Amino acid sequence: MKLYWAPHTRAFRALWLLEEAGLPYERQLVSLDGPFIASAEFRAINPMMKVPALEDGEARIAESGAICLYVAEKAPDAHLAPAIGDPRRARYLQWLFWDAACMEAAFTQKLAGVNLPSRAAGWGSFERVMDVLEAALAPGPYLLGEQFTAADVMVGSNVWYGLTLLKVIEPRPVFTAYVARCEARPAFQRANAIEAEALAA
Repeated sequence: MKLYWAPHTRAFRALWLLEEAGLPYERQLVSLDGPFIASAEFRAINPMMKVPALEDGEARIAESGAICLYVAEKAPDAHLAPAIGDPRRARYLQWLFWDAACMEAAFTQKLAGVNLPSRAAGWGSFERVMDVLEAALAPGPYLLGEQFTAADVMVGSNVWYGLTLLKVIEPRPVFTAYVARCEARPAFQRANAIEAEALAA
């Protein structure tokens, strides 16, 4: 597998999950301002001209949530997804897609200072998203209890970014404790070190 990525982007999720999965992969660093991202070669992989994107033989896939779902199912021994038939898989899929559908949209609304009626916004409101997230994480340690999954990579990376880089999330104790558990994972630390090395180059 080859991951096309850049630091401080949504590609961190794919990078982190690949480290969790333990599958062999290679990385190609992509300049967001360089010619390759707009090239026909890359647009054949991701016509949106964004990272992350993943090649796996003849398979090509973009969108971080789709990549996380794909990789988790390629690595069943890593237990990053409940098996088909497991009732917990329903909530797993919900949180996997909730991140982009609700959490990212709420971040954008908050950062842009846009006011929308909650009934008009698919995510309701920023406050509702934060309250729903807090309630889901409160039982701990992860979204599905003891099992860490690809949904935690999706949601956890956004909570981490929201607290540390974007500073858009109020540091509620449930959020800071969850981020601390994510940061303590060896795969997270490896992915973070890979990003730090790329930023320092």
